[in-house]
Amino acid sequence: MKRYLILLSTALLAWGCSASFNADRALSGGMKALQAASISDAQVQEYVHQYIVQLDGQSKVLPESNAYTQRLRKLTKGITQVDGIPLNFKVYQTKEVNAFACADGSVRVYTGLMDLMTDDEVLGVIGHEIGHVALKHSKKQMKQAILTSALRDGIASTGNVAAAISDTGLGEIGEALMGAQYSQKQELQADEYGYGFLKSAGKNPWAMALAFEKLQSLSGGTTSAGKAAAGSSVSQLFSTHPPTSDRIDRIAKKATADGYKRPTK
Repeated sequence: MKRYLILLSTALLAWGCSASFNADRALSGGMKALQAASISDAQVQEYVHQYIVQLDGQSKVLPESNAYTQRLRKLTKGITQVDGIPLNFKVYQTKEVNAFACADGSVRVYTGLMDLMTDDEVLGVIGHEIGHVALKHSKKQMKQAILTSALRDGIASTGNVAAAISDTGLGEIGEALMGAQYSQKQELQADEYGYGFLKSAGKNPWAMALAFEKLQSLSGGTTSAGKAAAGSSVSQLFSTHPPTSDRIDRIAKKATADGYKRPTK
C-alpha cells in the first residue's frame, strides 16, 4: 500500500503543477486509485468479464457446431474451474497465433494457434495461460491497469464497478491487459503450472516444450518474444524474458528427468 500512496502523491503533485488542475477531479481519481490498490478478486473478475463480453462481441466466435470448437471442447473436457473460478472456453476465428486466459475464467484460443499445434501442444499453451490466473498474475495486472488509468485520468470514484468501467474507458483497460507482459518469475511459474497441468491430464509434458519451439520458429528463430516478427501476436504469448530457448531447455530437462521421452511426431 505504501508504494501506491507514493504514486498517488506524485500524481497529485503533477496535477497541481498543471494550469488546468481540477482539485475535485484529482481527488476522485486519487480515491479510485486507492480502491484499485485494494481491489477484490470479485471486482477484478467483474471488470474483466465486462471487457470479455465486449471483446467477444467484436470477434468472430465460432459456434458449437464448428469443428474447431468441437476440438477445443474435446481437449478441455473435465476442465471446469481453476482456484474456484468457473472456466469458459471459446474459439476466435483468426489467423493470428494466440491464446489467453483472464481472471474471470474466460479462456480464448485462436484458430491460428490450433492450426499450428497438435492437441497436446494446444493444451500445454492453455495450461500455461490458466496458470497466470491460478497464480493471481492476471489479478495483479488488472490492478495495475486500473491504478495507472486512475492516476492518469482522475476517474470518478464509485461503488458501482460497471459504471467505473465506463468512466475509465473499458478499451484502455482491455488493451493494458492484452498487452501485459509478466515478469520472468511469473512466466516460469506459469510454465511450471502448465507442465503439471499436462501431467494431471495424462499428457506428455514434452508437448509444452514443442509448442514453445513452434512459437519460437514463428518469431524468426529468435530467443525472446520481444523480437517476434512485426504484426505477429506470437509475442503476446511470451514476456520479453526469460528467453524462449531457456524455457524450452528447462521444460525438456524436467520432462526427461521425470521419465518422459520427446515425441517423435
